Amino acid sequence: MSERAGEPGGTVDAELRRRFLAMSAELTAFSTLDLEGTGQAEAYLSLVVRVVGEDVLDELLDAYEQATGPAGPDRTRLLKRDLFSNEKLGPIARNIIKLWYVGVWYELPAEWVESFGALEHDGTFTASAAAYAVGLLWYAIGAHPPGARAPGYGSWVAPPEFPPIPDIPAIDDGGAAADRDALLATAGRPSAQ
Repeated sequence: MSERAGEPGGTVDAELRRRFLAMSAELTAFSTLDLEGTGQAEAYLSLVVRVVGEDVLDELLDAYEQATGPAGPDRTRLLKRDLFSNEKLGPIARNIIKLWYVGVWYELPAEWVESFGALEHDGTFTASAAAYAVGLLWYAIGAHPPGARAPGYGSWVAPPEFPPIPDIPAIDDGGAAADRDALLATAGRPSAQ
């Protein structure tokens, strides 16, 4: 990273960016292309570096890469065990997911601060002026963000349009597909099968 990394407008290392996007893609269930399409990839990466530091982000990315090793049925279980259940890294991983979906960095929990110390730039704040309008939440629910990107006059007469669910080959995923289908059903979307 350059000396300005982690500062607003700072530049980031290409390899760190690639790793961050790979992890973000799997954790958000959106492709790296979708994430790049938000225009927020560099801003979000710089924000995470500014808040938690490059060393902690590297630790998170290392844990992610070790947990996901070869694809297969143990992937979800490994992520839960090695990433999301990790006292230090879990809250950061969850914050990164929320950052992509709603464009907000949420202050790390008090338990995290007690265990690992307060961070100078931690707090709850909107990541950028564009973050709200391009949050993945709006794509996931097939809606337009209120007050931004108006869909046009009379668009309210038609139901929301959902992006197509990709055709994913069936694998023994330890029940993750059933979890996904149940989540889709609660959102009123058809299952992927």
